[in-house]
Amino acid sequence: MSELFDVLNPPGFRAEARAQGLTLQRALYEALKRGIVQGRLLPGASLPGSRELAQELGMGRNGVVHAYEQLATEGHLQCSRQGTVVAALGAGVHGSGRAEGHTEGRKGGRASADGERPRRAALSRRSEGFHRLRDPAQELLPFMPGIPALDAFPIAQWDRLMAQSRRHSGSDALCYRDPSGEPELRQAIATYLRAARGVHAGADQVFVTDGTQQALELCARLLADVGDTAWIEHPGYGGARTALLQAGLRLQPVTVDAEGIHPPEAWWAERTPRLVYTTPSHQYPLGPTLTLARRMQLIEQARRHGCWLIEDDYDSEFRHDGPPLAAMQGQVQDAPVVYLGTFSKTVFPALRTGFMVLPAAVAEQAAGVIGAWAPRGHAIAQRALASFIAEGHFTRHLRRMRQLYRGRQVALREALATHWPWPGEVLGAQAGMHLVLSLPEGLPDHALCEAALQQGLSPRPLTAYGTGGIGGFNGLVMGYANTPAETMVPLVRTLASVARSLA
Repeated sequence: MSELFDVLNPPGFRAEARAQGLTLQRALYEALKRGIVQGRLLPGASLPGSRELAQELGMGRNGVVHAYEQLATEGHLQCSRQGTVVAALGAGVHGSGRAEGHTEGRKGGRASADGERPRRAALSRRSEGFHRLRDPAQELLPFMPGIPALDAFPIAQWDRLMAQSRRHSGSDALCYRDPSGEPELRQAIATYLRAARGVHAGADQVFVTDGTQQALELCARLLADVGDTAWIEHPGYGGARTALLQAGLRLQPVTVDAEGIHPPEAWWAERTPRLVYTTPSHQYPLGPTLTLARRMQLIEQARRHGCWLIEDDYDSEFRHDGPPLAAMQGQVQDAPVVYLGTFSKTVFPALRTGFMVLPAAVAEQAAGVIGAWAPRGHAIAQRALASFIAEGHFTRHLRRMRQLYRGRQVALREALATHWPWPGEVLGAQAGMHLVLSLPEGLPDHALCEAALQQGLSPRPLTAYGTGGIGGFNGLVMGYANTPAETMVPLVRTLASVARSLA
């Protein structure tokens, strides 16, 4: 009984229950369970009868009975005519409340009685090296790349379409949906892409995804096997690197120059890829456009060697020196190209909607495979998005954003030209939602970004976009889409002050 009283502390039991906002029955249940799991109440220990314990704690007997019954149902107690005793929960449970090996490293651990070392429960090796660099609040700070002008989105119009979609949707919208996406959204995307991007696509080739990241994961699993080689741009999009590595592919970084990705000719035979990931319209993050000659060469080599090209067209709608360029996918009939797009940049990130366009030759077969891998929902939002596109709101919104982003980009470049303390090359300003500012050798980009974050600014270091551990770049990736033009001068002055303090 002394161990039980140590666990329950009868003199203060009622006060402790009040302090925790618990009923006496719940407080008793929690205290007994904690004592058993921590090993303070040992297996086989007898507990007093319900009437006796109720009198000791100053509570109703029914509360004790119910607490005992709940613990017995969970397996913590054993009740019989002979009384109530603490159950044996197994080795490693009683005592510290955690398994012995959980305090050691993956290959460490203290030896058990039979000489074997217990393994520590830990994350997989494939997860090592991956972590989110910015939290959601920091992603809203000035100069964070990839964030559109959220305050310029027509939210009232969107709310109207969402309400309309809810009214016209039955209970079926609450169930799992077609894994390929809502038919009206697939049709709206196909129609838009044919007109705006020159993509050869029917609705049956369009597959709605939860963003570019999921599309990349599906591409890697659909089109390649573990151990296959994937070429990826250097520097390039970290999300592609993560998706391909997680699929078990071997990455071959391909350096980007002023005309886009440019693999050595000999690599096609020596390092033959299964997948080639590229951002031809606006290379991410440096910004060059893949020339027509290189596009045609990529398609020809991909056909010859039986590989797939993944064209990530993430922000091609926002071109500042002319109309958007036609997609690579539509430049050759039946090209071995999977076209990816996202609404995170053109609508808003929280929508979590993207798409991929598969070649007609594999679309039907892929539909069944995707159905087994990725059950689909979000019917109401997808139908609202379909209406947003079909009624012309999407095209009008893009037109307004092109003008807005062009003005913000000019304001940022002018502020850098006037207030940045060193001569710096600006890359990728002809399109998109960000630009790259080169830095002098003595000013590491990662150190500057960490210091800038402390001042409420969130540019990204260009070194973070390296692939395969290759360096060679030092600069800032600066988003301007979600930063008003009138704030560029004071923000650049703050960034310049931070940079001077580190130089």
